[in-house]
Amino acid sequence: MSIRNPVIAITGSSGAGTTSVTRSFQHIFRRERLNAAIIEGDSFHRYDREGMRQQMAERALAGDHHFSHFGPEANLLSELEGLFRDYGETGRGKSRHYVHDEDEALRYGAPPGTFTDWAELPAGTDLLFYEGLHGAVTTDTVDVGRHVDLCVGVVPIINLEWIQKLHRDKAQRGYSTEAVMDTILRRMPDYINYICPQFSRTHVNFQRVPTVDTSNPFIAQDIPTQDESMLVIRFANPRGIDFSYLLSMLHDSFMSRPNIIVCPGGKMGLAMQIVFTPMILQLMDRKRRHR
Repeated sequence: MSIRNPVIAITGSSGAGTTSVTRSFQHIFRRERLNAAIIEGDSFHRYDREGMRQQMAERALAGDHHFSHFGPEANLLSELEGLFRDYGETGRGKSRHYVHDEDEALRYGAPPGTFTDWAELPAGTDLLFYEGLHGAVTTDTVDVGRHVDLCVGVVPIINLEWIQKLHRDKAQRGYSTEAVMDTILRRMPDYINYICPQFSRTHVNFQRVPTVDTSNPFIAQDIPTQDESMLVIRFANPRGIDFSYLLSMLHDSFMSRPNIIVCPGGKMGLAMQIVFTPMILQLMDRKRRHR
């Protein structure tokens, strides 16, 4: 689908490491002097923090113990699809911000756990950049991914994803291990039905695979570092990808399949720079040609 205004989406589940990937893209935007409208997936949750707690309690009483942010009922997916479509066609759209903590409360003037008002995106942006759970989601009523020019999946193997989530939620949110485990179990049906299928629709997947023992993620004392990992980069369409160049730039890398390159995890930032910079510049060139 030809879209004049580029839409880039980073999609991955909670604890996948999408925030680190976003930083790599922001480096590219700064270096190439691109003005990106940045959207967080949390902005399109249906309920604020208190409303979500009430919904979970009510549904649990009704026998539904799997209601989660991963599923469509807890999100405004039609509005997200509409934003991607409208931005692609006009360079405009509306979004809001979910206020996570006190620091953001001071910045946005709204209490933690609530949303700011819907507002028009800044005028004159070069592209739309989304980071969240549903950048390529498809349901019976929406197909978000069809409006995305470049969709990137961030998919650590499941034990590593759980370790990252456990450490983040315990350190930043004060949750117990048991509370995080309950969240993982509650989300599992939606994870299987709505999160995983997206990674077959992405253009590029980055999957981090630890080279240390993560057999029991619930007792891991440390998150495996990038240097203790390998990175599996899968291209949905290898046509036009200069694998020889990537192999030469990423020391100790190799190809495991015709569309997959494997490199040391410590090269993740460099890999993203050399893989995505030309893709983004191609999107911007296409936008200029459509003017």
